[in-house]
Amino acid sequence: MTVISLLSDFGLKDPYVAEMKAVILSICPEARIVDISHEIEKFNIRMGAVILASAASYFPEGTVHVAVVDPGVGTKRRPILVVTQRAFYVGPDNGLLILSAQRQGLSHVYHVTNKQFMLSQVSRTFHGRDIFAPTAAHLAKGHAPSEFGPEINDYVLPKFAKPTLSKNVLAGEVLHIDDFGNVITNVSLKELEKIGMKEGDMLHVKLEEDKIKLKLCNAYGEVRAKQPLALIGSHGFLEISVNQGNAARKFKVEIGEAVQLSLS
Repeated sequence: MTVISLLSDFGLKDPYVAEMKAVILSICPEARIVDISHEIEKFNIRMGAVILASAASYFPEGTVHVAVVDPGVGTKRRPILVVTQRAFYVGPDNGLLILSAQRQGLSHVYHVTNKQFMLSQVSRTFHGRDIFAPTAAHLAKGHAPSEFGPEINDYVLPKFAKPTLSKNVLAGEVLHIDDFGNVITNVSLKELEKIGMKEGDMLHVKLEEDKIKLKLCNAYGEVRAKQPLALIGSHGFLEISVNQGNAARKFKVEIGEAVQLSLS
């Protein structure tokens, strides 16, 4: 029994999510479908990528993740199938899948072109139902990824997928701001370790408008209330936070802004 996860910006007022599930179950009735979220901000590929990357690692090995935040639907953007060491990803070639896939060890990417695995009529505006859902269902039934189309290497790699390292300075960006105001970057513990950073160290953090010095903590409570800190959050990314406060508001930070990190 294969798990198929769904993530989209469709919301739940319209029948779109139900139509995708209906297609999946018509092809693979034994599939277990799990909704990650359908409340991604409309057309916000970055937000979808972050939520997908945060949730995907907790699913069983072999899960098929279908993600649809697709402002380019109907254009020349390609439908793709991504294979990693733990899971499969199906969705548009616009960067949505790659952040999560890279964290799981990306192995192969295929351009989905085989009409055998699509609905007989493919609309120009709803590839989630007509291409991605049936692709996921056929994959869950045991078809090999290579059957779906040719392998490609020129898939879209979003700028936010990986920070850069130069002269012991990590240059990343703000991926997400959660409801607590925690500023979540695209920098992982592995990247920090490349420049010798470890928990307990003092970090120089340069934001768009601020240069601040923060301790890399294990928990929010290691500093006094309303004091800023840095820590590796529950999904493995570096966060800039304020204990019992709102870091995004305090430092006037927005999603997509640059972040530079170096050892104090």
